[in-house]
Amino acid sequence: MRKSISAILVIMLALALLAGCAGGSDSPTVRIGVFQPATGDNGAGGRQETLGTVFAHSEKPTVTVGGVEYQVELIIVDNQSTAATAPAAAQNLVAQDVAIVIGTYGSGAAMAASDTFRDAGLTAMGVTCTNPGVTLGNDHYFRICFLDPFQGQILAGLAKDHFGAGNAYVLALQGDDYSTGLANFFMESFEAKGGSVTYETFPAGTSDYSTYILNAKASGADVFFSPTSTEAASLIIDAATAQDLGIPILAGDTWDSNVVSGAAHGKDVQIYVTTFYQEGGSPQFDSGVKAFMNSNPVQLQNNGGNDSVAGVTAMGYDAYFVILDILERAGSVTDQDAIRAATVATSFTGPVTGLIQFDSNGDAIRDTAFVKNVNTATGEWEFFRQQGL
Repeated sequence: MRKSISAILVIMLALALLAGCAGGSDSPTVRIGVFQPATGDNGAGGRQETLGTVFAHSEKPTVTVGGVEYQVELIIVDNQSTAATAPAAAQNLVAQDVAIVIGTYGSGAAMAASDTFRDAGLTAMGVTCTNPGVTLGNDHYFRICFLDPFQGQILAGLAKDHFGAGNAYVLALQGDDYSTGLANFFMESFEAKGGSVTYETFPAGTSDYSTYILNAKASGADVFFSPTSTEAASLIIDAATAQDLGIPILAGDTWDSNVVSGAAHGKDVQIYVTTFYQEGGSPQFDSGVKAFMNSNPVQLQNNGGNDSVAGVTAMGYDAYFVILDILERAGSVTDQDAIRAATVATSFTGPVTGLIQFDSNGDAIRDTAFVKNVNTATGEWEFFRQQGL
C-alpha cells in the first residue's frame, strides 16, 4: 500500500507540473530528464530531491540556448530505488528524447543506469549519489555532491574526536552500494584512527532491528553507525528506543529527512548525520521552497508531511540551475558533444550550495559537510557544525 501511495503522489506531482507549464506558448521545448526514486526504500528521499528540482523549474521554466528561448519540460520517471529497475527507467527517458538527465538519489540506481545513458550519448548529473563508482571509469556521469570517502572520514572523526569512541558498531544493508560503501569508508577511517569495529549487515525487507541493537550493546560499542534508507532508519530508531541503546547513532546523508527526525521525536536517542545543507543557510531559498510546498498538499506530502527543508531538496534545486547553465553554454539542446564539453567546463555558483566545479572524474570539488543532530524534544534537525578534513 505504501508503494502505491508513493507512486500516486509522484504522478500527481508530475501532473501538477505539466498543468503549470500549460500556457499555449509557441516557444520550442527542451526536455530535461529527472531520474529519481519515488517508490521503494529511497522513495522518501527521492521525492524530496525531486521537489527541489520542480521548485527551481517553477522559478525559471525557460532557458535561452543559441539565442532561442526554450520552454523547459521536466520528464520525471521513477527508478523505484533498485539497480534492477533503474535501466528501464533510464531507457524511458532516452525514449522521450531528453537533452540531459538530473539524478539520482541512490548510488546503486545511478550505477545500474549508467550504461543506458552512455549508449544513448546522454550526459547525466547526479545530485546526491555519493558512491565513487557512479563516475568511475566513464566520462558521461557527473555529480554535484561530496563523496562517501570524504563523508566516511568526517563521520569517523566525529565518532573518535567528538565522542571519544574506541569501539563502533556498524550496520549496513546487504548488497546496497551506498550502504555498504559508506560503511566501509567509515570503518577504514575509524580503524586508521585506532578504533575497533563490529560489522554486521541486514537483508532487504528487515522490519525488526532489535537483534542488531542487542548485538551492538553486547559488543561494547561507543557509537552505532548505520548508513541506510530513511525507511530502515525509522525502524532502527524504534528498536534503539525499545532496547535502550544508550549510545549516539551516526549516519550519512540519507538520514537527513524529516521522516527520520519525526521518528526520533520524543524518544531517548542521540542522532548525528552528515549532509549537504542546513536549513537557515539561505533564507531566500528556505522561504521560497516552504511557500511552494505549502501551496499544494501533494508537494507537502512529497516532503514527508511538513515543510522542513532537507539537504537533498537544496541539492535538487541547485542541480536544475546547473543544467540550465550547461545548456546555455553548450549553445545547443541536441548536440551531445557540446553538452558534454560544457559540463566538463562548468564553473557555476549554485544559488544555495555554492561553487560547483568538476574534477577529472566528473566529481564536484567539495571540501565541507554539514553535521546536524535531532532535537528530540521538537522533532527537528539542529545545526551542530560545518566540517572539512
